[in-house]
Amino acid sequence: MSEVLVLVDHVDGEVKKPTYELLTIARRLGEPSAVFIGPAGSAAGVAEKVKAYGAEKVYAVDDAEIKNYLVAPKAEALQQLVEKASPAAVLIPSTAEGKEIAGRLAIKIGSGLITDAVDVAEGGITTQSVFAGNYTVAARVTTGTPIITVKPNSATPEEAAGAGAVEEFAATVSDSAKKAQIVASQPRQATGRPELTEAAIVVSGGRGTGGDFSEVEAFADSLGAAVGASRAAVDSGWVPHSYQIGQTGKTVSPQLYVASGISGAIQHRAGMQTSKTIVAINKDEEAPIFELVDFGVVGDLHTVLPAATEQVTQRKG
Repeated sequence: MSEVLVLVDHVDGEVKKPTYELLTIARRLGEPSAVFIGPAGSAAGVAEKVKAYGAEKVYAVDDAEIKNYLVAPKAEALQQLVEKASPAAVLIPSTAEGKEIAGRLAIKIGSGLITDAVDVAEGGITTQSVFAGNYTVAARVTTGTPIITVKPNSATPEEAAGAGAVEEFAATVSDSAKKAQIVASQPRQATGRPELTEAAIVVSGGRGTGGDFSEVEAFADSLGAAVGASRAAVDSGWVPHSYQIGQTGKTVSPQLYVASGISGAIQHRAGMQTSKTIVAINKDEEAPIFELVDFGVVGDLHTVLPAATEQVTQRKG
């Protein structure tokens, strides 16, 4: 059975949930092998985590020489690993960095690329939501080694025992890949909420909040959810751009998406309509958002959300 390479999504060795989803998907295509690009001392700990989800092998690439650069060195490391392992496919998390790595890798090895897949079936048949979510497309790569980026929350992580054998891989990075250097960085302030693109539940607010996101945040916190926003809310300066969901913001695909005071312009819908269950709260019963929801509440979010928060809190107690 051919290997399927899965690029590990992590922060300082802490493996993130999309990695386990990709390992679960990889088992449909072949034998999962995780690729960890990070501190050498973290490889053993990462191997322990990923082997529980079926990783038979863990390629450990020490990032000491490349961590101060942008994505080009990672793409070169993956290129060399693909040439060595001849995998059946390469799966990469569909983040901004992941998609750039995938694009560069596809060019380097002369292979086809599919981005933002929401499912991958046997035979490498992917499902995508395209053209602002107006079409669902089944596609597969026909040239070279399939490179596929998959959106978070596209699969339920399923445990399966793997060997998790660590194999160190020394990548040779060219000078041309080191032309964009990171000169400074600072950690993002923690909110205590899950990462927006990875959250199982997202509660978003729009123009209807009037700039007061307190009820949106309170409801999100009661559910352990992430907080998102429409472009109108971001453009008004009510919340940071990192909250924005839509064509010019982030794309999310949670199990539950709650839209509060969001009209449902096509640009916003493009970023959230692959969510598994969608609930909308809006005073305007003619709002376009109601066309794609599973449950709709016609009402004032400033009344509905506090009542919902209270009910959730009571039931949790």
